[in-house]
Amino acid sequence: MTDEKMTELFRRYKETGDIAIRNQIAEKYLYIADILAKKFVGRGVEYDDLKQVASYALLRGIDRFDPDLGMQFTTFITPTVTGEIKNYFRDKSRMVKLPRRLGELHAAAKKFAAEYEAKYGEKAKVAQIAQGISASEEEVVKALEIGGTISLDSMAGSDDEGENKSLYGLLGSGEDAYESFENKETLAAAMRDFSDTAKELIKYRYADGLSQSDTAARLGVSQMFVSRMERKLLEQLRERLKDAF
Repeated sequence: MTDEKMTELFRRYKETGDIAIRNQIAEKYLYIADILAKKFVGRGVEYDDLKQVASYALLRGIDRFDPDLGMQFTTFITPTVTGEIKNYFRDKSRMVKLPRRLGELHAAAKKFAAEYEAKYGEKAKVAQIAQGISASEEEVVKALEIGGTISLDSMAGSDDEGENKSLYGLLGSGEDAYESFENKETLAAAMRDFSDTAKELIKYRYADGLSQSDTAARLGVSQMFVSRMERKLLEQLRERLKDAF
């Protein structure tokens, strides 16, 4: 398929959000995920696991890519996939320090969440992950938070029908969702004293879906800075929102 046709596919996907188009694009560039996964073989992680991480990063990259910025997709996606693989190794190293049960739950929850989003084009809720891996919602939240992943899936409370709400659900996805998020009185109040950098970090990570590495590049800071600041901001939000919903 020519570059012109691929650009048109990206535009159609950006306009429609059609998962079939996304999958068509993914098939074209799956070889990149394969190549990058193989580069990290031999470091204590099976190739199949690395390929899954790389493929998931590819799908997320397709979601974020703007064909009208004048950048080749291969140039855009290579550091994105590489960054996610490196993040996976960091997460895995943390698991060594966790109780075995918690580490296993974290791995299972993360795998289920990635497969669910790849299949349905939306993030899995805590309840869906819990059902999918035969665990309680409390166990899932604890495993994901301690593992350093999907922090905003921690529940903010329940609605009138008893449905658990997550901060991810309140944020939604995309620029419009973030603007909607800021316009909600309770959330705006919760972020009233956040710095501009803090608000940008939340936007990049949970409205735009950027990795910590990409967020750090946008903000012009280190990934460690993003990781520490993100953890602090989420603790503040959880505390401020625990009685709001």
